[in-house]
Amino acid sequence: MKRLLWLGIGLAVGALVVRAVAKRAQAFTPAAIAGSARDSATNLLDSVRDFVDDVRDGMAEREAQIHAAFADGVALDEEGFLDDLDDLDNELDYEQEGTHR
Repeated sequence: MKRLLWLGIGLAVGALVVRAVAKRAQAFTPAAIAGSARDSATNLLDSVRDFVDDVRDGMAEREAQIHAAFADGVALDEEGFLDDLDDLDNELDYEQEGTHR
């Protein structure tokens, strides 16, 4: 009776080990590796698109500031305009540092 119990336990453990090894081996098949590479490439492409969108938004914002300065008759090298931009940049840097911590 004792031997039968140990035989049953051994079969159960063996079956669990075989299933776990089969799952691990499935991750290294060509199809799984291709899927992983595809997912990584998609994520990279999404990140690049997000970056480009952020740059375009920044460019549009800066262009609007420049147009507003010209419309108001303010020269870009005047001290007040540059100080305002420096203050804005410092505020943005402070906000970004706070969100990344």
